[in-house]
Amino acid sequence: MSVIQKTFVLTGCASGIGQHLAHMLITRGHHVVATDLNASATVQKLDVTRPEDWEEVLNDALARYGKIDVVMNIAGYLKPGWAHAMSDVEVHRHFDVNTKGVIFGTQAAARHMIRQGQGHIINIASFAALMPVPGLALYSASKYAVRSFSLAVAQELRTHGVDVTVVCPDAVRTPMLDLQANFDQAALTFSTSHVLSVEEIATVIMNRVLPYRPLEVYIPTWRGWIARLGDLFPDFAALVAPFLKRQGRKHQSDYHLENRK
Repeated sequence: MSVIQKTFVLTGCASGIGQHLAHMLITRGHHVVATDLNASATVQKLDVTRPEDWEEVLNDALARYGKIDVVMNIAGYLKPGWAHAMSDVEVHRHFDVNTKGVIFGTQAAARHMIRQGQGHIINIASFAALMPVPGLALYSASKYAVRSFSLAVAQELRTHGVDVTVVCPDAVRTPMLDLQANFDQAALTFSTSHVLSVEEIATVIMNRVLPYRPLEVYIPTWRGWIARLGDLFPDFAALVAPFLKRQGRKHQSDYHLENRK
């Protein structure tokens, strides 16, 4: 069966989810504009915090391929730490990359897609957007904003033939997770018994998100709903947090040892 060739623009492609998805889409015969702040031979430079960079990348993709079918906002930033001890620089960095970057990317993509009469914007959030994570307060806040923005803008764009999906994954084995292995503040991130692979995330996006264009996806679904319960009942979440943190410390130690092999 022949595949309809589409044009994709992805951020955060130097590693992790973005890199794996870019390779998968290219293998399947699609046009892929892979971007990252750290440009390389195979990745085009894009500072997601600069609206003018977005316009340049999307205009270039449009000139080269004639259309933009899908934009995936994958780039992200995280540094564990207690909120009161985080510097002004860290506050700005979390919201510049995680929140403003997604907003600027969605705005730029939407303007082109509205003119086309079709398109799909996929924004990567996190389980930290479903339930607040102490120790990752800045990251949680920035991802809550991504989820809220995505759900709202999806309603705005639907009448123009443009769909928006927000994807909320649990912990994923990426360089971002590797950086958290040595921070006690990030112990809750490791409370899951199964760290997801980039392959698992890519499979859900390829087989579920792209064909069906759902409004919101949790990976895995069952833990996503548990996280939502924690958001609905924050007092209960605070009660179980110490247990989850103890569990997370053990998994965190195992993860750290595994990475050193």
